[in-house]
Amino acid sequence: MTATTALGTARAVDRPTAEPVVRIRDLTKRFGGAVALRGVSLDIRPGEIHALMGMNGAGKSTLVQLLSGAYQADGGTIEIEGSERPGLTPRRARRLGVCTVPQRRELVMALSVAENILLGDLPASRSLVSWKSVERQARQALRHLNIDIDVQRTAGELTVAEQTMVEVAREVRRGGKVLILDEPTACLGAAAADRIRGLVRTLRDEGVAVVYISHYIDEVLSVADHLTVLRDGSVVHSGPAAATDAAGLVRHMVGREVVSRRPERPAPSPEVALTVRGLSHGRDIREFGVQVRKGEIVGVLGPAGDAQSRLFDLLSGRRRPDAGELEVGGAAVPFGRIPRSLASGLRCVTGDRRALGLIPGLSLDENLMLATDRLSGRRLRRRSDTTRRAAPRRESYGVVALTRDPAVGSLSGGNQQKVLLAKWLETSPVACFLEDPTTASTWRRWPTSTR
Repeated sequence: MTATTALGTARAVDRPTAEPVVRIRDLTKRFGGAVALRGVSLDIRPGEIHALMGMNGAGKSTLVQLLSGAYQADGGTIEIEGSERPGLTPRRARRLGVCTVPQRRELVMALSVAENILLGDLPASRSLVSWKSVERQARQALRHLNIDIDVQRTAGELTVAEQTMVEVAREVRRGGKVLILDEPTACLGAAAADRIRGLVRTLRDEGVAVVYISHYIDEVLSVADHLTVLRDGSVVHSGPAAATDAAGLVRHMVGREVVSRRPERPAPSPEVALTVRGLSHGRDIREFGVQVRKGEIVGVLGPAGDAQSRLFDLLSGRRRPDAGELEVGGAAVPFGRIPRSLASGLRCVTGDRRALGLIPGLSLDENLMLATDRLSGRRLRRRSDTTRRAAPRRESYGVVALTRDPAVGSLSGGNQQKVLLAKWLETSPVACFLEDPTTASTWRRWPTSTR
């Protein structure tokens, strides 16, 4: 049986039915009075790509945290290689071969590829590291997965796709038998995403059990062998990927039939909100220009990479260009002056929410209201007042939280993205520059106030 997608044809491959390397039965997790997982059961088999799908807040992140030992279950069991494993911790899970490559890269950017792959396991004699042995073992780890990357390059020089490959090679070298990949192709161009999908198939062919989390439905149908869909903390579908089509997968995720149609768009105003002329910086950005009217959405297309990030840095004021002019609402705004840029009504929402967009140590509601309070000159108020004012934003943007006001860093990636957007889009902007605004999000609707 086959399932045809935009990325190609997913074929049901005849494989011997292997015993599950991980067997999850009736797993339950509560946070206070909220139930995050309700009796979840599934099997993860070696040599299989098992896609985990669901809307934001469906329970995917909680299930991964339980499997990797970050959380403890309130009920149910996790068996790894035939033995029940109560009280999993991250160290114990890793020792048992359960490894996670999260959305945010966990490499030391100043170290070489070789040092990152062998981090914590550097070969040494009499307290002296054998750097030749480090590089030789790193090359072997990459070659084993058909990855061609110079091990002497620093991690910070690599593309996002190459960084993902290095992390995967590190986990496989450490003995990873179950590899959890969380949004591995998010923000990648087509060629880079193809490289990652090729690597995932290589892992499968090597006998690794791959848990693949992605919001790209066509991609999942093209690469996965098995699909499990979570909705509201419960498994609502589990079966061969080749027996599922895109419409059926969406129906399982949402819980109803979804008719895709282009929304009616009001005509933009003739009044210009944002003008960029002759923006140049180094070799990557030359004479970039754009004009955006009020009520208009203009897309800037291109694969993720240095040029895209640099464009955001220039418009947001984090870097100064070699040349260029910026006008917001008809008034000139100097590049590199962040207070002037904010005062003009320009809002730049970063694609790197963890490093630049949110403050993980503050709560969900504090992050939602932070920009509004700072721009209006208010200091942080009582928590009860912040929660009251943040409630309409939670509702409008569909932010799902299992406790009253958790730390924003504990939310799923999609819900963090919603918080980031609400934080800035509810500050009465004149013009916005949004960098990958729907990363890791499954939007049921875009807030009506945005345009």
